[in-house]
Amino acid sequence: MSRRAERILTTHVGSLPRPTDLHAMGVARQGGATVDEAAYQARLKSAVAEIVTKQASLGLDIVNDGEFSKPSFITYINERLAGFEQDTEYENRSPWAGSREVLDFSDYYQPQLANIHTRHKHYVCSGPVTYRGETQLKTDLGNLKDALKRVNVTDAFVPSTSVSSIEDWNRNRYYQSEEDYLGALGDAINVEYRAIVDAGFMLQVDDPHLLTYYVCHPDKTIEDCRNWITLRVEAINRALRGISRDRVRFHTCYGINFGPRVHDIEVKYIVDILTRLNVSAFSFEAANPRHEHEWTSWRDAKLPDDVIMIPGMVTQSNVMVEHPEGIAQRLKRWIDVFGRDRVIAGTDCGFASFAGNDEIHESIVWAKLEALSDGARIASNQSVAA
Repeated sequence: MSRRAERILTTHVGSLPRPTDLHAMGVARQGGATVDEAAYQARLKSAVAEIVTKQASLGLDIVNDGEFSKPSFITYINERLAGFEQDTEYENRSPWAGSREVLDFSDYYQPQLANIHTRHKHYVCSGPVTYRGETQLKTDLGNLKDALKRVNVTDAFVPSTSVSSIEDWNRNRYYQSEEDYLGALGDAINVEYRAIVDAGFMLQVDDPHLLTYYVCHPDKTIEDCRNWITLRVEAINRALRGISRDRVRFHTCYGINFGPRVHDIEVKYIVDILTRLNVSAFSFEAANPRHEHEWTSWRDAKLPDDVIMIPGMVTQSNVMVEHPEGIAQRLKRWIDVFGRDRVIAGTDCGFASFAGNDEIHESIVWAKLEALSDGARIASNQSVAA
């Protein structure tokens, strides 16, 4: 995992706003419309080059391809796994429907329930799960490699979804138990994980579902959720077998949710389980007001000395652009606890985890990322002076 003692590095979570024309072509392809495949692939390649250059120009040190080839951070996997068919029995609705948040703030959330999540298909596992996405993955890795030739950055990462995210989105009808299903998903996604690392990139495992399970299941207790998370952490570690932990970072968050967020599970209840993951860095929410205080929970978690923290310094949960001085003050807390070489300034979540998500306009996204870089620069200078 990249670290640089002389200054604080910057990165983000993964998804970034897609160009309008690329998004339109992607939607048409997903919908089964006839699209000039050569033209689409050419535009995808140029768009990745543009977004990598954009990240570098904004001052980001560890960049990615914006997940431009993916319809979302999770549903992309449906094209890459065999053993599934469309779930015609699933009632397509927002994952927030019936959640603790919606139960308590139903009038507020009602307009949000017909959101972009409902436009994506769900699948059901109907046979042995295997990986078949080598061609798509090779294209993604190749486009990112080519784009990196144009910029001078510290490192690059590639996000990949987790076993618990796949399980949450696509129910099981084939395997005898949830343990068997999680194991099969882990064995399959391991192929993608290994290919990313073998190509020379940092692997980021994306798993918001470890945290959102509690809010989306009001019938579950904290202890129920701890048991549920423990089983998924074991499955993620199985999916990471054969991969050096220093090439893996783990991201979790509470999803794209413009809301009160009073029912988010607090990290203090589960941090001991999260730290069992075989990874070298943790990316998580630390900028939004419901979680900014949780730096103390990470401080008290007794992490190994080589674990790197990637706390979010700007958030996707509101449109206000954070002030660089405020970002620097946030960073100081983490630097004081973990040291400058163990802190990378990140974001709370992706800004377009579902392609076409327009809750935050791209102009605001770029302003937030620029503020992130400026804040990290201020914090670096202040820590040197100290």
